[in-house]
Amino acid sequence: MQILQPPDWLPPRGYSNGVLAELRAGSRLVFIGGQIGWNGDQQFESDDFADQTRQALANVVAVLAQGGGRPEHITRLTWYVTDRDEYVAAYRAIGSHYREIIGRHFPAMTAVQVAALVEPRAKVEIEATAVIPA
Repeated sequence: MQILQPPDWLPPRGYSNGVLAELRAGSRLVFIGGQIGWNGDQQFESDDFADQTRQALANVVAVLAQGGGRPEHITRLTWYVTDRDEYVAAYRAIGSHYREIIGRHFPAMTAVQVAALVEPRAKVEIEATAVIPA
């Protein structure tokens, strides 16, 4: 297994941003830990829900790229949101950001409302699984 970490990001504390596992057939699995709406310096640039979602998706893609993957390799996304109503109200902007970053690729997805995320300013956290073909 290989730990995935974009080189210009601050290192995480107590976890990995992603892990790459190679299968015997040559395909690779990438497991991407929950990404929130902060940048590589672990700073939030916005408290807007859609803006944080855009950054979280960009972070997912950045970690995936470290394993040689692209957005179309994503097979599963799990979204954790702190406010369902804020999430629903931002659908249009989220959709625009999603298409910009992921494209028109729609993997299996789940969205769950949670009481809070570990980082107090975080409004959304997205984790992903990807399969990179041989």
